[in-house]
Amino acid sequence: MSEDQIVRNCAPTLAGIKTGSLFNVSISSDSDFRHDIVLFNRAMRDKGVRIIPLKVSEKYALIYLYRPDMLEHDLKDPLAASILERYGYKFKNADRCVVDLARRLNSSSEFPHEIGLFLGYPPLDVDGFIKHPNEGYCEVGYWKVYSDVENARRAFRRFKRCTEEYGQMLKQGRTLEQLVV
Repeated sequence: MSEDQIVRNCAPTLAGIKTGSLFNVSISSDSDFRHDIVLFNRAMRDKGVRIIPLKVSEKYALIYLYRPDMLEHDLKDPLAASILERYGYKFKNADRCVVDLARRLNSSSEFPHEIGLFLGYPPLDVDGFIKHPNEGYCEVGYWKVYSDVENARRAFRRFKRCTEEYGQMLKQGRTLEQLVV
């Protein structure tokens, strides 16, 4: 798991303008992979960022990098809570919901589209996608937009600009610790 890969996939989350990000990594050694996660979490403990593997196979892992405080806030939205309840989440806190998400990813044949809530997508858009994945959306960017198009467009532009700027700063020698706001 390289710093470049983390920045390329997670810059808006590192910058604190997005709740969470997902990316896949190749696994060459399980012990190295787990060690990288421990080191990252130790370094970022006081910066409000956490990284966990949601699903691990023999060769790949789906990684979730997120801001627990932002996730806690996002999941308190009544529509978000209602969506999670539909899928059997035991909403006690955000950490418990992440555990439930990992369980669903690893045990269900269906992809858990409520995952958008864990990435900071608007609950109306997540709900719209769950109900009508191929119709009714107004825009496509980081997610399919079913409601507030202008806010979504602004977010898409901010995320893109952030990723570009963070990529440049990394090339100029900044470390991940320096990049996390």
